[in-house]
Amino acid sequence: MSAPGIRVALADDQRLLREGLRIILDATPDMTVVGMAQDGIEAVALAAAEKPDVMLLDIRMPRCDGIEATRRVLQVSPGTRVVLLTTYDMPEMVVEGVQAGAVGFLLKDSSAEELCAAVRAVARGQVLLQGQSAANLLAGLGRQQARPEPAQDFGLTEREREVLGCIARGQSNAEIARALTVSEATVKTHINHIFAKLGARDRAHALVLAQQHQLV
Repeated sequence: MSAPGIRVALADDQRLLREGLRIILDATPDMTVVGMAQDGIEAVALAAAEKPDVMLLDIRMPRCDGIEATRRVLQVSPGTRVVLLTTYDMPEMVVEGVQAGAVGFLLKDSSAEELCAAVRAVARGQVLLQGQSAANLLAGLGRQQARPEPAQDFGLTEREREVLGCIARGQSNAEIARALTVSEATVKTHINHIFAKLGARDRAHALVLAQQHQLV
C-alpha cells in the first residue's frame, strides 16, 4: 500500500465548497483528505480524531468561527498546520488568525494549483504570509497596539535583524539567500536563531513579536 501523503482535513459550512476542495485534493497524488466538517465544533472533533498534517478552516463558520477553532484545534492536535480560508484578506483578521496559531491564509478564489501549492508549503513548515498578507499583518499590528511593548533587541545580531526584515517583506528563504548573497542553509540557521531568541514558534509569530518590540 502506498503512503497516504499529506493528510488534510477540511472545515467549511458551504457543502459545495467542501466537496470541491475534497475533489481537488483527493485527485492530487501526494494528498489525502481524512475528513470534512461543517462548523468549528465539528472541526475540533475531527482534528482530535485524525490528527491531520494540514487543516483548512473557513474563517466564518457557525457555532465556532475559524479563529477560535484554530485555538482549539491546536490544543487537541498541536502538530496540525492550520490554514484559514477567507474571501478577503483584512489586517485585523490576519493578526487574530496568526495570534491564534494559524500559519497562513488562503483566498477562496485561489486556483487548484495555488491550493495544492499552499498545502505542500505549510506541510513543509512554511508560512503563507507572503506579499499582501505579510503587509496586512504588520499594518494590523500597528493599528492594534496603541502602546507598543518597550523596544528590545533580544540579542539579535545585525545579520539576524536583516533576515527578520526580509521575513517582514514576505520573502522566502531562497529570496533572502539571493538578497544577502548567502546559502539557503545559512538563512535557515539565522531563522532558527531568531526563533530561539524571540521565543517564536514560526515566521508569523516572529513577525508579531518583532512588531511588538519594534524590531521591524
